[in-house]
Amino acid sequence: MGIRLPSMIHNAKQILKRHNNHALKSADQVVPRGHIAVYVGEMERKRFVVPISYLNHPLFADLLDRAEEEFGFNHPMGGLTIPCKEDAFIDLTSRLH
Repeated sequence: MGIRLPSMIHNAKQILKRHNNHALKSADQVVPRGHIAVYVGEMERKRFVVPISYLNHPLFADLLDRAEEEFGFNHPMGGLTIPCKEDAFIDLTSRLH
C-alpha cells in the first residue's frame, strides 16, 4: 500500500484552484458598507455599486420612481433594477459626487 504523492498534489492543486475561483467570484458580489448594488440597463443589465446617500438625491429618486413604475417590488435581477441606459446612469451618478 503506497502513497501516490504526485496525484495527491495534483488533486490538492485542483481543489485550491476551484476554491480561489469561487472566492474571486464571491468577492465581486460583496457590497461595501454604506452602499447598495443596482442593476442598470434596458435590455442587458450591468451591476453598479453606489453610495446609499444617492437614494436621497432628487435625480436618483426620479430613477427609483421609474423603477417602481416598471417593476413594482418584483425586480427580475434579485436586486434593485433601474430601467435606463447605462450611459445615462453613469452621467447622472457622475454629477452626484
